[in-house]
Amino acid sequence: MTTTTFKHFRDVPEADWRWPSFSPAEIACRGTGALMINTEALDKLQTLRNRLGKPLIVLSAYRSPAHNKAVGGAPASKHMLGTAFDISMANHDPAQFAAAARAVGFLGFGTYPRSGFLHIDLGPARSWGEPFPVRATAFAAELPPAREVLAESRTLKGGGAAGLATVGAAGVEVAQQVLGETQSAILPLVPYLDTLRWVLIAVALLGIAVAIHARVDDWKRGQR
Repeated sequence: MTTTTFKHFRDVPEADWRWPSFSPAEIACRGTGALMINTEALDKLQTLRNRLGKPLIVLSAYRSPAHNKAVGGAPASKHMLGTAFDISMANHDPAQFAAAARAVGFLGFGTYPRSGFLHIDLGPARSWGEPFPVRATAFAAELPPAREVLAESRTLKGGGAAGLATVGAAGVEVAQQVLGETQSAILPLVPYLDTLRWVLIAVALLGIAVAIHARVDDWKRGQR
C-alpha cells in the first residue's frame, strides 16, 4: 500500500494520476483541499466504477484530521488514511452497489439511508447503520395489450351477422327461382320472399357497418 500526501490537490502532477474516472479534487479533503493518495484504495475504487458501469458520486474521500473533527467523524476514521469513500446512492441500487464493492475488495460498510450514501473502506471487515429501504420498481413490467375473446368480439359478431344475412339473401333468391319454376301453386308467396331477401340484404349491410366501426374503435384503443 503506497500513500502520497499533497498540501493541495492542485499540486498533484498530472502524470502521477492514473484513475481516469476521478479527479484529485473529488478525492481531496473538502475542508482544506489537502490530498492523501492511497493507491490501493483508489485502484479498488476505479475497479468498482468499471464494474458498475456508471459514475460514482464521491461525497467524501480523504479528510484531514482537522476537517474530520469538524464534521464529527470518528476519531480513528479511515477517511484520514485515504482508504474510505462515501458514495451517493442517487444513481445506484444500494444492495447491488454493496455486492459489487465487496467483490472488488472493500471490507467496511456503513449505510446512511437518511443522508443517501454508503460508506466503503478497506477494512477491517465490519458494517453498521440502518438498511436502505427496498426500492420500488420504477416502471411496471410492460404487458401485451389485452385481446378480446373471439366469442365476445364486436368485430366478429358484426362480420358474422353480415355473413349470415348475405347467405340468407342468396338462399332466398334461389328459393324464389325454384318456386317460380316448379311450384305454381305457391306463386303468391314469391313477393313476400322478395321482401325477405331485401330485409336480409339490409341486415348484411348493417353487420358490415358494425364490423367496420368495431375494427376502427379497436384500432384507436390499441386492441389490435
